[in-house]
Amino acid sequence: MMECRDLSKSYGFNKQALDGVSLTFGPGEIVGLFGENGAGKTTLLKCLLGLLNYKGTVTLDGEPITGKNIHRLSFATCEHSFFPGLTASDHRRFYETHFPAFRTERFRALMEFFELPSGRCIQHFSTGQKNQFEVILALSQGADYILMDEPFAGNDVFNREDFYKVLLGILEPHETVILSTHLLEEVQNFIGRAVLIRQGKIVGDTSMDALEEQGKDLMTYVKETYHYRADRVSKALGGLTGEE
Repeated sequence: MMECRDLSKSYGFNKQALDGVSLTFGPGEIVGLFGENGAGKTTLLKCLLGLLNYKGTVTLDGEPITGKNIHRLSFATCEHSFFPGLTASDHRRFYETHFPAFRTERFRALMEFFELPSGRCIQHFSTGQKNQFEVILALSQGADYILMDEPFAGNDVFNREDFYKVLLGILEPHETVILSTHLLEEVQNFIGRAVLIRQGKIVGDTSMDALEEQGKDLMTYVKETYHYRADRVSKALGGLTGEE
């Protein structure tokens, strides 16, 4: 189980990126992390990984995350974390050496699914291919907790839809996915839980089963939680045209 308690992060004196965030992620969960731009999604993921300094605690099965257990976490980021001058095959050999639980067969199957060339340097991949490769590495590392930050940017809708199906098929019961994305309608049938963050605070945390029992879809839940004003567009247009 991964747990964070009273997690806070500030950038300078005026920017409170996270404000007392407390969350628990259990084995086998697929969690969607949603929020507006600047809500704190990426900061939260990076704090969980120990990439940023923060106040509060983050533990993995009751232990702080250190060099001894960090291998149980992997990260697919749109900022990319691979070695651009190496080929995909070079990355596989590097990961096999440094991560004993590396899933070689999963790596090969996903490379084949995305039709990525093993012998080409990653710097020559398209943006979409780079994002796909980033996801492949995160899923193949052998981690128990797989964190993804907008991993599907630059990929067409058909590739994304097929990938969700593949991902559901390959994940094992103990593997947990925490997915930060703006693609609410696409992932609502893929995730089992939705966590909403706004201005650095958790404002919603529910299961998709609970939403189904209430007769709500994910978009409705998000709009209600954020108190979305449906008239904001018409008011803005009225102000621009001088009409009320």
